[in-house]
Amino acid sequence: MALSMHHQEEAAGGAEDAQEYAEQERQRVNPSMLDALQLESLVLNLDASLRVHARSHFFMWTQGLLQSLVPHDVLICALRGGDRPALRVDSFSTVVTDASIFTDLFLHDPSVAAARINEWKRRHYRPVVCEAARTSALCGGALARQLEQIGATQIIAHGGHDTDGEVTGIFIFACRSGRIGPTQMYIVQLVAPFLYAAWVRSRMEQTPAADRAAPAGVRALTAREQEILRWICLGKSNNEVGSILKISPLTVKNHVQKILRKLNVVNRTQAVGKALDARILGL
Repeated sequence: MALSMHHQEEAAGGAEDAQEYAEQERQRVNPSMLDALQLESLVLNLDASLRVHARSHFFMWTQGLLQSLVPHDVLICALRGGDRPALRVDSFSTVVTDASIFTDLFLHDPSVAAARINEWKRRHYRPVVCEAARTSALCGGALARQLEQIGATQIIAHGGHDTDGEVTGIFIFACRSGRIGPTQMYIVQLVAPFLYAAWVRSRMEQTPAADRAAPAGVRALTAREQEILRWICLGKSNNEVGSILKISPLTVKNHVQKILRKLNVVNRTQAVGKALDARILGL
């Protein structure tokens, strides 16, 4: 009797998985459904990914051009290297000044990664979409509450695996509700291999913090100048920075000129790039 019930439950679970898989297949996007602008943006993004060789490049690509295809507020990257079971995690965002809080929360609760990876496997390695506000192991907990605070309540997770089906990397996009549909799920599948390769390159060429000395100009930046540069990196104008820091736009402009001189660069973009390479902005 117990064995019969077990078989019935197993059969029901199998049927449920089969129905879900059939629904996913039905919702798959035909490449011809991408319009001309999406196709052009896709090609530009794939080309841009090949130019990523440092963390700052990865930040600029994922928080810049890639947003045209997969609009998101936070990107969490988790990489499993070699035989080491532990994940190496990093987070990227232009919505908050210090994205490391998402890395810390992700690492603090191992069930977060495990739940997403298991669900990804269960869905035959297709993107997993869920609402972060739900109180579940998959999309709940402290990380979900932090994402909810910035309005990023929808999550899409996808990654890569080896020949044994074991996960080599997982990428979690946290987005505003309603931004992820079948088209974005299809696009995430297309860009994931390039995303993975770009992030691996940026990790390989990253000098260990203990062995890396920041350039003299970077070390010369004051706390206020670093703060202003961080807001510039997040796309704020002089007027906006002044409003945030309660100082005049002219004062911000004077700080920016000092920053450019200290870093020996000619514009704000170069200044941000140099600061990102030195990892002094906490992004």
